[in-house]
Amino acid sequence: MNHYLIEDTQALLGGQAGDAVATRRTALKAAFGVGYAASAMPIMAQTAIKTPVTGLVSGEVTIDVNGFKMPAYRSAPAGKTGLPVVLVISEIFGVHEYIADVTRRLAQAGYLAIAPEMFVRQGDPSAYGEIAKLQAEIISKVPDAQVMGDLDATVAWAAANGGNTDKLAITGFCWGGRITWLYAAHQPKIKAGVAWYGRLVGNVTPLTPAHPVALVANLKAPVLGLYGAADTGIPLDTVDKMKTELAQGPAAAKASEFVVYPEAPHAFHADYRPSYRKAAADDGWQRLLAWLKRNGVA
Repeated sequence: MNHYLIEDTQALLGGQAGDAVATRRTALKAAFGVGYAASAMPIMAQTAIKTPVTGLVSGEVTIDVNGFKMPAYRSAPAGKTGLPVVLVISEIFGVHEYIADVTRRLAQAGYLAIAPEMFVRQGDPSAYGEIAKLQAEIISKVPDAQVMGDLDATVAWAAANGGNTDKLAITGFCWGGRITWLYAAHQPKIKAGVAWYGRLVGNVTPLTPAHPVALVANLKAPVLGLYGAADTGIPLDTVDKMKTELAQGPAAAKASEFVVYPEAPHAFHADYRPSYRKAAADDGWQRLLAWLKRNGVA
């Protein structure tokens, strides 16, 4: 793995590899959208949020990507159309229970929220019990161009299934936080992005030809960055570098903002993991909802 993937892995482990490494046998039911990914163990059941499905339609759908059938998990208010759309991009663990619940939280707030399974061509992240192996064998092999195409197909699916893609936003966590920045530079219809502790710099490779700090000039919508000062995988100097670039960028870049929580580690929103910090997570969620409203998505 390259230097930045190693940093990501160490941040996810939180310095406690023994606690975070698990075999598939220790996982809860690791089916799509049900249970938690094996490599995300140990699960903190006492803090994991369970959003009710009352009044929602929620579950797996299939999105056509040029003939490829990509699974996704979507939640929306039942019986309604013309809904604002939020793309939800997972951490490296794929679309497991935490991400499914995030879609339900957004649906309870009035959105059609869709979490596509971005790693399905490379493998099944839920089957991995070791973060480092997951990073090396699946995540490092996912091309940015593939992800952008999959998200474009997800937007098209939303437009045909009750969504109003003139009111389109994206939010993502960890790996998905980086993708949030990339997609805000790629998709003209995006009105707002919210990136949770997404990496801003990295090695340039054929699969990852550009990183957020290099794409500021292409931003088509303002992004709210929610980061932790105690994140060992994302040094604060990279946040400062991004702020400098944003200040010199186009209107969408200048309208972007960062919130850095002083004592929050990586994955502070992940309510099912030991990294969860309720105060920062709750504040970030309220800021997300306000950001979407401010930028015309709600």
